[in-house]
Amino acid sequence: MMRIIMLALTNFAVMALLYVTMNIVGAVFGINMSQGSMGGILVMAVIFGFGGSFISLLMSKWMAKRSMGVEIIETPRTAQERWLVETVRRQAEKSGIGMPEVGIFYSPDPNAFATGANRNNALVAVSQGLLNNMTADEVEAVLGHEIGHVANGDMVTQTLLQGVLNTFVIIFARLIGLAIDNFFRNSDEESSGVGWGYYIGSMIAEIFLGFVATAIVMWFSRYREFKADIAGADLAGRQKMINALKRLQNAHAVNDLPGEMAAFGIAGGLGTGLRKIFMTHPPLEERIAALENAR
Repeated sequence: MMRIIMLALTNFAVMALLYVTMNIVGAVFGINMSQGSMGGILVMAVIFGFGGSFISLLMSKWMAKRSMGVEIIETPRTAQERWLVETVRRQAEKSGIGMPEVGIFYSPDPNAFATGANRNNALVAVSQGLLNNMTADEVEAVLGHEIGHVANGDMVTQTLLQGVLNTFVIIFARLIGLAIDNFFRNSDEESSGVGWGYYIGSMIAEIFLGFVATAIVMWFSRYREFKADIAGADLAGRQKMINALKRLQNAHAVNDLPGEMAAFGIAGGLGTGLRKIFMTHPPLEERIAALENAR
């Protein structure tokens, strides 16, 4: 219930802030707010900004199972599967969340992820490569990291953030388009309607602002990884979490997870230069140092 209230309040806050911002910008730059049907644009921005993010969130488990080929452990068949399910159950109970679905996806590379629409309806999945290349203590720490994502509500929080940013991108791109259109419009042209400057300006602005929004979301994703590492350390033990990260660091190749699953995996890809801005995970050496320096 609290998350539904948070979503409703966020939507109202975004609508109010955008309404005030649009009128201030219109007054400063002399933009006729009737141009481009700004009321309709505001409604469209909120619907599309939040709608796409929340549809993705609601479909996240379904998409993960199919895109990653996750096999859900309905009834454990081996000692390893029983251990996986019981470890997740114990960590979930300790974290105060509902029992997630537990699954395995068949990849030779060590990785894991968590996803789901809420804390009590999540999925935790590990790769066969992770099970084959890590000790039980290290796998326990990885599971704790993923349970940390679920317990911290990271999936919903990132969806809210993405929705807010999407909405602002749509609105500000069109405000920029209107400003450009007004600048190039001849004084003897009709004041109603919009011209080519609006369409070209808003398209270019939306691309640029989209990159900025993505960079902000990726920064938040990297920030959350440190929090999930702390959760893994609390649930399994700090040294186990450090050892698990060092094991990942020593892996010769860690493939990125596809799509939105990448943000909730245990390890991200490598990046240098500007690419670091768009990484879902901070460098493993930074995560290890953060845990080693934690008190």
